[in-house]
Amino acid sequence: MAQTIVELPHVGESVTDGIIGKWLKKPGDRVEKYEALVEVVTDKVNMEVPSPYAGRITALLVKEGDSVPMGGAIATMETEEATTRGKPAPAPAPARPPAPAIGRTGILLKDVRPVGPTGSGEEPPIPAELLSPSANAPAPQTAQAAPPAREPAPEDGGPGRHSPMVRRLAAEQKVDLAQVQGTGMGGRVTKEDVLRHVEARVAAPPPTAASSQPAPDEEAAPLTPLRRIIAENMVRSATQIPQAWSYVEADVTPLVARREALKGEFLRRQGVELTYLPFVIKVVVECLKENPLLNSTWGGDRIILKRRMHIGIAVATPPGLMVPVVHDADRLSIGELAVACRDLTQRAREGKLTLADVQGGTFTVNNTGALGSILSQPLVNPPQAAILTTEAIVKRPVAVAGDAIGLRSMMNLCISFDHRILDGAEAGAFMISVKRRLEALGPDTSVE
Repeated sequence: MAQTIVELPHVGESVTDGIIGKWLKKPGDRVEKYEALVEVVTDKVNMEVPSPYAGRITALLVKEGDSVPMGGAIATMETEEATTRGKPAPAPAPARPPAPAIGRTGILLKDVRPVGPTGSGEEPPIPAELLSPSANAPAPQTAQAAPPAREPAPEDGGPGRHSPMVRRLAAEQKVDLAQVQGTGMGGRVTKEDVLRHVEARVAAPPPTAASSQPAPDEEAAPLTPLRRIIAENMVRSATQIPQAWSYVEADVTPLVARREALKGEFLRRQGVELTYLPFVIKVVVECLKENPLLNSTWGGDRIILKRRMHIGIAVATPPGLMVPVVHDADRLSIGELAVACRDLTQRAREGKLTLADVQGGTFTVNNTGALGSILSQPLVNPPQAAILTTEAIVKRPVAVAGDAIGLRSMMNLCISFDHRILDGAEAGAFMISVKRRLEALGPDTSVE
């Protein structure tokens, strides 16, 4: 049997971590390969993570409610597969002959135990400079007078003291290696030492900060896993993305009249209400074709333009905000967009979204007008370049042709954008394009 680390699988480029919602297995349980192991909550979707191996659970490394980075260790298992972190475990190094050996430095090596190759998760092999070309040959008689084997000098705990696997595991589990008692050669910290430290930490009750206690006239409302992830993502959006925003207003009086004329027949024929959102999405994808920089992501040393248009739609649900995605929205008619939006919205509110429903968004549209908002400043949905909000349609007097005053249906459109990718000129050109296309919708607009 091999001790194997189970990792939280990566589920998408914009999903960086998840929260352990509920463990479906406990230490000692037998688990088959692909059997559901744990429920994980992300800002995109709740999902069951299957076990990548068949075997027996030996330890749970994180508690329910803990946040874990994608790719982080969440449990250990005894498996029949010789695996370590999904890779075959290295074969053990051949045993050395019992005869003592003398290195060129004169250190007696007979008591130094053999170790596997570097990268196995154990200590690295003895440096070559300590071994003579005939290190495995019988030692001369003078070896009896050589000084006893000495342990490596203790180090200061810097990166050179620990193997790459130990450092990676410690980083994933937020472990201070200076606090871990090492059992390896020379007191070095091994992978097993880190795992034992994590298990002990999981078993210990968390400290309670006095400042977090509510006052007598207050009530502490615990955060749901989704609320915690939304909070973390919004902090990341606000602190890591330099954002700017602007808004324009569009006269959508002809659009209001066209929707009013179509909605009854559309509902009878499709069984779906015809809202303003599919009209907006259709306009947005056409404008993204004209302004491709809006359909991109920041790549560190480059800007990555997306050739396909997957539009995220923000949906308010009881647990929190969800953003399911209408994939290849530019290939759909207004009527097809209405059906797709209704399906995603309904399943989001019922908690029935799949992982595919929330992956791959390239631009987000948020219909804040449905909540009565007339002006808002949204936060960019990482790693996208921009987000657009459509505000409530309000009738108000405006100047019309001939310097007359008319009562018109007006909609504010607000955009926030990543200033690393876009400047005001590009964002402004996109917004003017959206405004003009919305104002051009009218009696001849087809939803088919």
